[in-house]
Amino acid sequence: MRREEFVAFVRMARQGVVATVDGGGNPEAALVGLAVTDEGDVLFDSYTATRKVDNLRASARAALVVGWDDGVSVQVEGSAEILSGPDRDAFGQIYLAQFPGSRALADGFSIIRVVPNWLRYYDTRPNPALVTEGKPW
Repeated sequence: MRREEFVAFVRMARQGVVATVDGGGNPEAALVGLAVTDEGDVLFDSYTATRKVDNLRASARAALVVGWDDGVSVQVEGSAEILSGPDRDAFGQIYLAQFPGSRALADGFSIIRVVPNWLRYYDTRPNPALVTEGKPW
């Protein structure tokens, strides 16, 4: 999947599931709103006092499943960063541009950036299903 296709897909889907792992190795998943930069970094916001933010502090890895409309999804694995300072403000503005009115930059919220290092495009519409995976762009 080319970067431009991935960016367009995330912008169209606008939501997905983020999966993290707690300190005991237990998986945890949550539905989140997803924004994306032109470079393909995926952004989501969260209350700072959530399990997923705690999990990402301990292990900066995340998996995402983006979309599912019409039987098409993209699975993403990558490194995650809880942004602070000028990065939080800059990426928060990108998030707000895609989710106007969001409280993403309010006190008590975190902005998380996931930099993809593996993608799996899954399209169930053709028979057989179309599946491609590997390192992104």
